[in-house]
Amino acid sequence: MKPTAWLARNAMTLGTVLVIVAYAVFIQWVWGWNTVLELWRNAGLGAMAFALLLLVTTYLLRTWRIYDYFPAETSRRFAALFRVVQIHNLLNIMLPFRSGETSFPLLMKKEFGVRLVRGTSALLVMRLFDLHALLAAAGVGLAIEKASAWIWLGWLAFLLLPAIAFWARAMLFGAVGRVSSPKISKLVTDVQEGLPADTSAFLRAWGVTLINWFVKIAVLAWVLMLMGNIALPPSFGGALGGELSSVLPIHAPGGVGTYPAGITAGAIGFGAASGESALSTLAQAAVNVHLLVIISSLIGTMLALFVPKQG
Repeated sequence: MKPTAWLARNAMTLGTVLVIVAYAVFIQWVWGWNTVLELWRNAGLGAMAFALLLLVTTYLLRTWRIYDYFPAETSRRFAALFRVVQIHNLLNIMLPFRSGETSFPLLMKKEFGVRLVRGTSALLVMRLFDLHALLAAAGVGLAIEKASAWIWLGWLAFLLLPAIAFWARAMLFGAVGRVSSPKISKLVTDVQEGLPADTSAFLRAWGVTLINWFVKIAVLAWVLMLMGNIALPPSFGGALGGELSSVLPIHAPGGVGTYPAGITAGAIGFGAASGESALSTLAQAAVNVHLLVIISSLIGTMLALFVPKQG
């Protein structure tokens, strides 16, 4: 086999290996693996291993969501899709300003022949699902903190918004199409193409999204409690703050600075102490929770290298 042909065939694997090595070097350069492991030992290596296992499981859930979203293209190729999802996830973490998102439609076209317009519009819809699930999780924290029946009712109404919008999609898209310009009408058509095929597909995508994010937020909140010595509401707010910082357009490469800052701001917003000593402990815990997220991505990507290419 010619070298160029071999490189073309194994481009994704080689790219994945390079990303993993780059991240491992990056962690050693910024924090040092000895420092990371020492802090994790203090929190409990068993607990950290279990947290990593749960976080990697959320990557499998994300993969299944896309597998179910594109059944014709991805049928019997779950492993190949898992690699695509992991590379996309790592690039999203690594590149600033959400520029890693562009890799998803390109990878889906290369590996599965999904048209760029369909891949892009499906990604947009799934990101709306993700944002809704994160805000719904934030609403749970607010409702628990305030203990108000009205807030719970408002949260339930917000939780059901995607279902209401999907049920009324024909009417909504029709109304936009009638009053908008040709360019917006074309955009609306593209978005429609990225929607789930039917009600059953919508319910599966929506349900898996909610499960995925509630599990991830719960795991990160638990780890933040262990490392930051804070109560449940602030740790819940911190987990939400970190994840919300990662979906906003202003996102530093690797989330360095922005993700821990989001954790700290979210925890303080939900009642964490802001004194000098408490803030120092919280900031250190925030950095280590961020590292946990990065390392779970590395583990998921390394696993993707060793699964069979078919199946």
